[in-house]
Amino acid sequence: MTDRLTGDRYVNPYTDFGFKMLFGTEMNKELLISFVNSLFDGKEVIKDLTYLNTEQLGTAETDRKAVFDVYCENEKGEKILIEMQRGEQQFFKDRSVYYSTFPIREQGRKGEWNYELKAVYVIGILNFTFYDEDSDYFHHEVKLVDINTKEVFYDKLTFMYLEMPKFNKTENELKDMFDKWLFVLRNLSKLMNRPDALQERVFTKLFEAAEIAKFSKQQYDEYEESLKAYRDWQNTIETAKMKSREEGRAEGIEVGRVEGIEVGRVEGIETGRRLERIEMARKFKASGIPADIIAQNTGLSENEISEL
Repeated sequence: MTDRLTGDRYVNPYTDFGFKMLFGTEMNKELLISFVNSLFDGKEVIKDLTYLNTEQLGTAETDRKAVFDVYCENEKGEKILIEMQRGEQQFFKDRSVYYSTFPIREQGRKGEWNYELKAVYVIGILNFTFYDEDSDYFHHEVKLVDINTKEVFYDKLTFMYLEMPKFNKTENELKDMFDKWLFVLRNLSKLMNRPDALQERVFTKLFEAAEIAKFSKQQYDEYEESLKAYRDWQNTIETAKMKSREEGRAEGIEVGRVEGIEVGRVEGIETGRRLERIEMARKFKASGIPADIIAQNTGLSENEISEL
C-alpha cells in the first residue's frame, strides 16, 4: 500500500510521525547513529546512543516545559538534542538556546559538585532558510567564540543547523555519508525506488523502515494524521506568505499612487514657476535690459534668454 493522500511509497521524514519513527525508536537507533556521525565528519565518533525522555520539565512546577523530537546521549554521557523544524519561526534561534539549557541544567548535582559538564549538541534540521543571499552555505556549526581571537572559547556547547531547502545535490553529486543523508531527508517521500548511490547497509534498513506498505494499520493511521497536520501547516505558511505578498503589492500600488500624485503636484508647481520666469524674462528683454541682468533675476541662462 502507498499513502492514500499522496501516492508516496516512502514516509515523509518532515512529518512528526515519520521523523520519530526513523530516528526516535530503539529499533532504528542504527539510523540515528549513522546520521549523527555523518554530521560530526570524524571529529566525534558515536558508538552507541541511549534515548532519553523527550519531555523536559523546568526546575519548578510553574516553569515552561520543553518537548524535544529526539533526545539522547552517547556512551560518554554527552547529550544530543535533535529537532526537525518544519516551518520558520520568528524566534527559532532563541528557542534553540532555550532548549539547550535543559540538558545543561539536568547535569547539576546536589551536594559537592565542581560544575564539570558533559558536551551538549543541538541539531536543527530546518525546512526553511536563515539567509537567502548565500545559496551554498547551508551547514552551520555554531560555538561560543572569542570575537577578538576568533578562537573557540567553550567547546562543550555546539549548535548545528541544516538549511534543507538549500541542499540541491543530485544523486550523481553525492560524495560522502553526509551528502547521502541530506539527500535522503530532502527526497525520501519523492522516491519510488532506492537510488543506486545509497547502497550502504544502513540505507537498506532505512528504506525497509520507511516503506509505507509495511506499516501496521495503527502505524498507517498515525502517519496519515501526522501527514495531514504537516500539510495543514504547510498550507498555513504558504497562505500567510501569499497574503503578505498581496498586501505588500497593494500597499506598494497605493504608495505609488500617492507618491505619483505628489510628484505630479510638485512638477506642476515647478512648471508654473518656470513659465513665470520665462514671461518675466520676455518683458525684461523687450525693455532692453541686458541678458546677464535678466539671467541674474530669473534664473534662466543667457542662451535661453537669447532664444526668447
